[in-house]
Amino acid sequence: MKAAINQWAFPGEMPATAAISLAKQVGFEAFEVCVGTKGPVPLDASEAEVTAIRQHAAKEGLELTSIGCGLGWELPMTSPDPKVREKAVEAMTRVLQIANWLGVDSVLTVPGSVTPEVPYDVAVENALTSIQALVPAAEKAKAAIAIENVWNKFLLSPVETRDFIDQFESEYVGAFFDIGNIVLYGYPEQWIRILGPRVRMVHAKDFRASAGNFDGFVMLMEGDVNWPAVMAAFDEIGYDRALVAEYGPYRHSLDAMLEHVLVGLKTIIARDFASVEGGIP
Repeated sequence: MKAAINQWAFPGEMPATAAISLAKQVGFEAFEVCVGTKGPVPLDASEAEVTAIRQHAAKEGLELTSIGCGLGWELPMTSPDPKVREKAVEAMTRVLQIANWLGVDSVLTVPGSVTPEVPYDVAVENALTSIQALVPAAEKAKAAIAIENVWNKFLLSPVETRDFIDQFESEYVGAFFDIGNIVLYGYPEQWIRILGPRVRMVHAKDFRASAGNFDGFVMLMEGDVNWPAVMAAFDEIGYDRALVAEYGPYRHSLDAMLEHVLVGLKTIIARDFASVEGGIP
């Protein structure tokens, strides 16, 4: 496995090439580019601009793993409004094209959310229809629509997620598994085994369940993730690609955050686990 960092860890105004160089300098082996309506890599980025990012990463000797994308919050494919769904499909088609230019094979996909205005069954049907419309673009780009488990009240079990993915009967629809996001309502190691080969890419985060909200996200190995069990599950399904850390910058030091993340990732990847007794009296 490779230790990777997501572009969201860097300041929003920092160009992707600069973030890639800094990630390499710190010691990361791989990098996830993030695409959105705004930011260093916007939806309207040209082929030349995207290719330049790919070439810069190759020059630095840093692998590009995937695309991080949060468009599903802005343009949900679960929306009851057909115009919103149409825009969502158009936007994701563009992201898949960018993935092809970058040479990556997975795009993080948030289908949308279940809300008071969007019942669960409606969300499922709208997401199914929209993603099915995207499959030809994914197959052409050779980049998977990788559905992430996020706090969107949607696809709340590994069995449901597995069966949802399998309905498309395409190797270009899979799962983008976020380890930390599951802890509040499940066990990552169980999800990994049930999703199996559908797991296309992984976000590595940790979470302290007692917090019960967004404040529960903590640095790697500080939370309730059972990392030995998680890594054993990855070994069982044959996943040996990158662990992409998804963290925001510390308020006072980007470098310190990157160093902390890298130490955690290297420890996890090396399976350098040991029980620790005691603590502050």
